[in-house]
Amino acid sequence: MPELDPEDEKIVILARSARARNSAAEGAAVRDTDGRTYAATTVDLPSFKITALQAAVAAAVSSGAEGLEAAAVVTAEPFVAEASVQAVRDLAKTAAILRADPSGTVREIL
Repeated sequence: MPELDPEDEKIVILARSARARNSAAEGAAVRDTDGRTYAATTVDLPSFKITALQAAVAAAVSSGAEGLEAAAVVTAEPFVAEASVQAVRDLAKTAAILRADPSGTVREIL
């Protein structure tokens, strides 16, 4: 993988920290077009389930974000769920989506 921009490194760190803090399956973070960041984890309740990236996008939108520059998801899974990708694409058709493993190593950029 190419060396990451410092701002992209930041959202990977935020996603990894969120995941660790909650012992969640996934952690995610997004950066909006104003440079603000939002982090979240998987929500898995009996009545409500969303991916970490969906939750981070929801946090951004509910805070007034109109677009995204980049997103990161930290997961042990070998892929990013389609629902997560679509949540980002709803706001930004070309924003980079970084998939990192639990150690924070970026394995893929969508």
